[in-house]
Amino acid sequence: MGILVEAIKGKLEDVFTPSQLEVIDQSHLHSGHGGAAEHKAAFPDKDMSAETHVHVVIVAEAFAGLNTLAKHRAVLAAVAEEVDRLHAFSLEAKAP
Repeated sequence: MGILVEAIKGKLEDVFTPSQLEVIDQSHLHSGHGGAAEHKAAFPDKDMSAETHVHVVIVAEAFAGLNTLAKHRAVLAAVAEEVDRLHAFSLEAKAP
């Protein structure tokens, strides 16, 4: 696992204590994707890694009673710094 994936995983574990957590680096599926290269070039001041596309599946009691938008906002608030360094971030957040 790369640095960003590890950081995302650690923060989500700390904030939500999930019963299930998968942080999947899907960058290899987009290796020829021009948008990822453009993203890296657009932010020369940031330490951009080869990790460009990350998908998260998280199941946590903290999401009980929240609608999809609220779940996504909560997750994005927890990992905003890491997501800012990615080209693409997809998310499935559920309550048990």
